[in-house]
Amino acid sequence: MIAGLGIDMIEVDRVAININKEAGFRELVFSKKEIDYCETKADKFIHYAARFAAKEAFFKALGTGWAEGMAFNEVEITNNEAGKPELSLLGASGASMSSYGVIKISLSLTHLKTIAAAVVIIEK
Repeated sequence: MIAGLGIDMIEVDRVAININKEAGFRELVFSKKEIDYCETKADKFIHYAARFAAKEAFFKALGTGWAEGMAFNEVEITNNEAGKPELSLLGASGASMSSYGVIKISLSLTHLKTIAAAVVIIEK
């Protein structure tokens, strides 16, 4: 049963400005695995922005906003062997999710040169 749906979009430049301007922003928002992935891309800020949108969409799908006990860098977006994006929860964020009864999280990412967007569906 679908328990939540979230969507978010963000300007790529907004993410790039924060990463370039604010010391520690990148590490606060993104996991090491996400940083390693994005840094290998020719236009890394598109990939950072898509992952930021996915995290925002996830919190919207939860229906709680940025839930207490959750950290942005513990909501991790990776790609499986086929390239499909997947959302997983690490550390304390993963532990606190067990109380929500989530059985599946579906994710779709998209981007243009200047905008990135994501949709998250949570099933219980």
